[in-house]
Amino acid sequence: MSILLSCHFRLRGGFTMTIHRRSFLGSAGLFSLASLWPFSKAAPAGARPRNVYQELGIRPVINFRGTHTVIGASKQWPELHGPMAEAAREYVLLDELQDKIGERLAKLIGCEDAMVTTGAAGAITLGTAACLTGSDVEKVKRLPDLAGMKGEVIIQKVHRNGYDHAVRNTGVRVIEVETRVELERAASERTAMLYFLGGTSGDWAWETPVSLEECLAIGRKAGFPVMVDAANMLPPWENIRRLASAGVELICISGGKHLRGPQCSGILAGRRDLVRAARLNSSPHPDSLGRPMKVGREEMIGVWLAAERYARLDFAALERQSREQAEYLKRELEKIPGLDVSFAPHDRTRHVYRVLVRWDERARGITAAECEQKLLDGEPRI
Repeated sequence: MSILLSCHFRLRGGFTMTIHRRSFLGSAGLFSLASLWPFSKAAPAGARPRNVYQELGIRPVINFRGTHTVIGASKQWPELHGPMAEAAREYVLLDELQDKIGERLAKLIGCEDAMVTTGAAGAITLGTAACLTGSDVEKVKRLPDLAGMKGEVIIQKVHRNGYDHAVRNTGVRVIEVETRVELERAASERTAMLYFLGGTSGDWAWETPVSLEECLAIGRKAGFPVMVDAANMLPPWENIRRLASAGVELICISGGKHLRGPQCSGILAGRRDLVRAARLNSSPHPDSLGRPMKVGREEMIGVWLAAERYARLDFAALERQSREQAEYLKRELEKIPGLDVSFAPHDRTRHVYRVLVRWDERARGITAAECEQKLLDGEPRI
């Protein structure tokens, strides 16, 4: 099954998991949604003479959870494998490669410049560092010592999440706000930037008290840039282009989720001076905060080609296919006694259909956590 079309299931108790097993809910019926799934194709015989996971004693999983890093996020486009292997066979100057690929990514996004990073999290850290140091090499060398730098980042309370550690690891002080008035008061000569968490997902739901447009206007008036964490804003590609056209100074994109590039890749895009400053804070520069966030030539080639491929997709057709898959799952799950099956609310930005599955845990004799473990322990593993 394609990761792009995976469906999420919300269980009572508030955690997301896959519904997919012969022994699902025990007496509810012995079946496997894997055997019912009409959209996946078996690999041709002899296509993989060596199974490296089998050699290691690791059982792969069938992914109905989505583009989660913990299970590998997504599968690369097959056409990336050859060019990435070709990239590994030659030496190049990495700065030249970043220049050329950055130009092409910026054109796809509709912004001034871009660079390849180690995931969206790497983009967030390097983007934050860029806002702190600018092009001052001495400041680059000093991070995370912020002496003499603007050391505050504004974040709306509803946008706080574990991933904003990628902001905090630069040494900044986070100023948390809840309203427009608080945001305007927080803006000062110490403000390096504002971090904005883009979109919504099945794991979080929030109302944004201060819109992106308002944040951009306040930032321009006060003289600080706005960074948008857009890791969860695909599909469609147009979401990223809208951010660029709105004038967002820095956009952080995951290369290894819906984009289907190398899992360890990402993109930082936006204002040229900030992207160039981010590169100063990154590998291959040895005395920099981002030196450990090394991107290889293979990943640079991979995420560029993935973005070229992704930007050309027919997202309306993919949305229809996603709905067909969700409807199929809903019909099959409704055949099981004791399940309450419905469509999940559509994300406001990401056009991916999901199915909610609920049941009475006492009556069925199984909790959501126990069900997840049974699915993970079964064969196939889900």
